Amino acid sequence: MTHSPDNPPYNPPCGGLPPQTALMTGRAVFTESYAVIPKGVMTDIVTSVLPFWADTRAWMLSRPLSGFSETFAQYLMEVAPGGGSEQPEPDPEAEGVLFVVAGRLRLVLGGQAHALRPGSYAYLSPGAAWSLRNDGDAPARFHWVRKAYERLPGLDAPDSFLAHESDIAPAAMPGTDGAWATTRFVGSDDVRHDMHVNIVTLRPGASIPFEETHVMEHGLFVLEGKAVYRLNRDWVEVEAGDYMWLRAFCPQACYAGGPGPFRYLLYKDVNRHAALRPRASR
Repeated sequence: MTHSPDNPPYNPPCGGLPPQTALMTGRAVFTESYAVIPKGVMTDIVTSVLPFWADTRAWMLSRPLSGFSETFAQYLMEVAPGGGSEQPEPDPEAEGVLFVVAGRLRLVLGGQAHALRPGSYAYLSPGAAWSLRNDGDAPARFHWVRKAYERLPGLDAPDSFLAHESDIAPAAMPGTDGAWATTRFVGSDDVRHDMHVNIVTLRPGASIPFEETHVMEHGLFVLEGKAVYRLNRDWVEVEAGDYMWLRAFCPQACYAGGPGPFRYLLYKDVNRHAALRPRASR
């Protein structure tokens, strides 16, 4: 499948509302171990307005919850032409990742301006000075993943950096001949980073062939295609525009349904010991 810059393979929501004649039953579910937020429920009336962001709305897809996921928040942001923020991040200890899915944005990071387009990725170090503006004539949308950085004595926080998906060769999972691959924006052995935000791609018919069960929490936003996902005891169908939120140790596997690739943006927390006391006391 060929995509142009104006028709990127990153499915953003369209907003709006279903008609009054629509059935209300859908695929949305929240369980003790996972949640599925289908694209059809990301409507205008579930958006949030954030302080110091002009002409901007956010779909808050995940946030730390007691007894569920605890490490991160993920927003899908929509910035109208002329909108943006000079004070985007209120928490000085927060790190962040921006991943653009539609439109054009101007990121000023450490005093230097950068043009962002669909597929652009920015890692924002804790305490980084940055601002974001839509100088174009069409709405811009991007994912914003926020996490409180876990500092360790003797280990420096990573520097901010920018990348684009097209510049990174996907790494094939062993024994899959490239049918299952990951676009990694951060090296797996760089322990300065305590989170990864990657893109996972499965060719039509490919699978994650076992029920992964691990300590990492996950946020998965489907960028392209469709699949059947195993989440804990259930099989669920997902498609481009859907979001999944997985608690630590939730069993997970999937089959890519075709006819094109199945791709998702994946958050996970990494490279730190398990907390032995409440985070607020550390």
